[in-house]
Amino acid sequence: MVSGRALGRAGLEVGPYAFGVAPLANLGHEVTEEDAASALEAAWSAGVRYFDTAPHYGLGLGERRLGAFLATKPRNEFVLSTKVGRVLVDNPLGVQPDDEGFDVRSPLARRRDYSADGVRRSLDDSLERMGLDRIDAVFVHDPDEFFREALEGAFPALDQLRREGVIASYGAGMNQSAMLADFVLNTDLDVVMCAGRYTLLEQGALDDLLPAASARGVSVVAAAVFNSGLLARDRPAPGSTYDYAPASVELLARVGAIADVCEANGVSLPAAALQFTLGHPAVATVCTGARSAEQVRRNAGLFDLTIPDSLWADLASAGLLRADAPLPTKEETP
Repeated sequence: MVSGRALGRAGLEVGPYAFGVAPLANLGHEVTEEDAASALEAAWSAGVRYFDTAPHYGLGLGERRLGAFLATKPRNEFVLSTKVGRVLVDNPLGVQPDDEGFDVRSPLARRRDYSADGVRRSLDDSLERMGLDRIDAVFVHDPDEFFREALEGAFPALDQLRREGVIASYGAGMNQSAMLADFVLNTDLDVVMCAGRYTLLEQGALDDLLPAASARGVSVVAAAVFNSGLLARDRPAPGSTYDYAPASVELLARVGAIADVCEANGVSLPAAALQFTLGHPAVATVCTGARSAEQVRRNAGLFDLTIPDSLWADLASAGLLRADAPLPTKEETP
């Protein structure tokens, strides 16, 4: 798998396929320890060397599972990112089922904390859960309703940690692009994770985040490029979701039209979805998760498929792709 794209400004390099651990933290339903370990090993075997997690994922389960796996690998051979903004604390009710989408029972609960002290506590806790000696990149996680707190607390703390050499890079990870653009323009971050807002289905980040990132030399990690599963199959399945809610009839029709064009060009919809996003020069890597080794191998193979230029032209002419979207070239396609 091709590597060598810069992630941030500290010399980190990543390949086109980054692995997101949320599904392995029992997002939606349980994944066994064996299946989680097999998926991570399959990702490593496929050449993946950038792994992303967060305390939020399974109330620490994602970090524990990832840390146990990465502890078996040479530390200088992988890039690791996690997130801050949700500190895990003792749940006063004791062991409880999670109420934020993860199939876990835990004695812990999340507490939003975007303060400098919260950042340092969160990172210390993450290192302990993972059993590793350092984290390369840190994202401020979902500060949608905490803009001021993040700007005045979390980002200065991360900037100090970067100056101290504790971390290499920092930024924010969100499901929107507008606030990410604000952070790009008003802090000295060097990497952001944008989930779902620059995909084959929608390219709104072209209006704010991506121009700002290009101008400021900020790397973008594109996440959720399947838009919660809508683009994950050759045709959207009944009951497909968008932003973790049932997809509308209009969205399903648009995805169906995109799938028609892909089929006419002999291209699978998931392959087009993964490779399209890499066409933008600000995008360093595509972060996607999987629940099994089989899903990992399938996703890795999609990066290697050749996609004809005619696909992008046909999508644009049909009004299904913005004409100003940078497109993958034969040289850029993995």
